[in-house]
Amino acid sequence: MSILALKNVSKSFGALKVTDSASFDVPQGQALGIIGPNGAGKSTLFNLITGNLKADEGTIHFDGRDVTNVSAMERCLTGIGRSFQIPQPFEKMTVYENLLVAATHGRNQSEGEVQHACATVLEQTEMLRRANTPAGQLSLLERKRLELARAMATEPRLLLLDEIAGGLTEGECQALIQTIKDIHAQGVTIIWIEHVLHALTSVVERLLVLDFGKVIGIGDADEIMASREVKEIYLGIDV
Repeated sequence: MSILALKNVSKSFGALKVTDSASFDVPQGQALGIIGPNGAGKSTLFNLITGNLKADEGTIHFDGRDVTNVSAMERCLTGIGRSFQIPQPFEKMTVYENLLVAATHGRNQSEGEVQHACATVLEQTEMLRRANTPAGQLSLLERKRLELARAMATEPRLLLLDEIAGGLTEGECQALIQTIKDIHAQGVTIIWIEHVLHALTSVVERLLVLDFGKVIGIGDADEIMASREVKEIYLGIDV
């Protein structure tokens, strides 16, 4: 069963078509990686899925429901959560307070109702020891973990990760990968945009390749990376 299905989704900004008739589905419980060169339309695709942008054409279904014209807030409440490429927490608030904001608004519940859930997410993302630390004092890895924790605090069934491994050292990257694997093992469906390919392929079952807004391939990660078209377009190799 597919938890997410896009059919002929397009988005333009003036004369520039940034998403061009994108069609694909994501089975429930799967991890899908999205790759493509800079400017391929990856983040725009995320914004269309979350409702931060409205599609010009096509349809988006989540858990069998047509959410094409549903607001970003309502999509979050139905189970779509995301992290952003550049973490922007409330820096003067503590890590725990950041999660309370995400959970109360993302679940439409009171602080009292989400306190236990926030503590669970802090433990899950290895941020429990930093619960009372102002977000502005965190390291880059900790800020990435907080970004992941804020997304998880909304209780998503579909988690979108936007280049969450970018800028990390190899050791930090491996630590974050393990956390993402643990989240995926709990049944959370994941769509992950990433340029750190070894991180991506260590988690995802399938890869989707974008180029100039078009889906040029989707399938088994090894087969996609071995294809001639991907090597020429994404890796810049003249095969």
